[in-house]
Amino acid sequence: MSLLVVGSVAFDSIKTPFGQVDQALGGSATYFSTSASYYTDVKLVAVVGEDFPEAELDELRGRGIDLEGLVRQPGATFRWKGEYGLDLNDARTLDTQLNVFEHFKPVLPDAYRDSAYVFLGNIHPALQLQVLDQIRAPKLVAADTMNFWINGEPALLREVLSRIDMLFVNDAEARALTGEPNIVKAAQKIKAMGPSRVMIKRGEFGALLFDRDQFFFAPAYPLEDVFDPTGAGDSFGGGFMGYVARQDDLSPRTLCQATVIGAVMASYCVERFSLERLRQLGPHLIEKRYHQFRALTDFAALSPLST
Repeated sequence: MSLLVVGSVAFDSIKTPFGQVDQALGGSATYFSTSASYYTDVKLVAVVGEDFPEAELDELRGRGIDLEGLVRQPGATFRWKGEYGLDLNDARTLDTQLNVFEHFKPVLPDAYRDSAYVFLGNIHPALQLQVLDQIRAPKLVAADTMNFWINGEPALLREVLSRIDMLFVNDAEARALTGEPNIVKAAQKIKAMGPSRVMIKRGEFGALLFDRDQFFFAPAYPLEDVFDPTGAGDSFGGGFMGYVARQDDLSPRTLCQATVIGAVMASYCVERFSLERLRQLGPHLIEKRYHQFRALTDFAALSPLST
């Protein structure tokens, strides 16, 4: 089944303790769609400026990403500049230039409106609501958000939550949204706001899926080389949603497998800057790391616990 994503396409300038890049391809929808494209067809809704290279659009099209919903407008493409210290979970924004993204109004082509699986990237809740008003009968609608919207647009965000099936947030965002320091209790409070499922991304500490009646944990893969965490959360979401759309199944087993797939894609994302590593993958590498993840938490080979 096809998957619709609405979000940003941008240029990022990033500095970490391990190097830096200038004007590299980024944006939530870019990472998400690239990751998801390994599993299913993706329809992308976003805006770019007249400075956006046609070669980058060809790269996305070459991955089977449908760009009918991507609009090119006069002006410059959205740009973000950030820096990470040794704590790669904490990004410091140095500069944000919204440019054409400032006036972005998502308009879905008619063929997109019947998408079964929908992901609302980290954009203004008012824009997320505009997308919700345009889709017809989706099987699963998931959304991302951040502290800026949690603190600045609480009423609109609550309306979004009341209309979606699943929320992706990190642990700090879950606490800010609920005022609850305990992650398990925070997830239950979020579910009471509307979504029946919550995914809490915890960076190097893995991810927690709270389904209707159960929860599931996927660890983060222990990597020797971590260059850039930018886009890891979006890559996680793309892997998760892409796998679910491919299976066209919302059973607990599929959602747990999709959580591990999301962690696999995020682990590859951080190994290089921008989308460099994500674009180098193939089924054999994804399957190899999936089995490595499984081995991290496989208790079957252990002897019974003596008492």
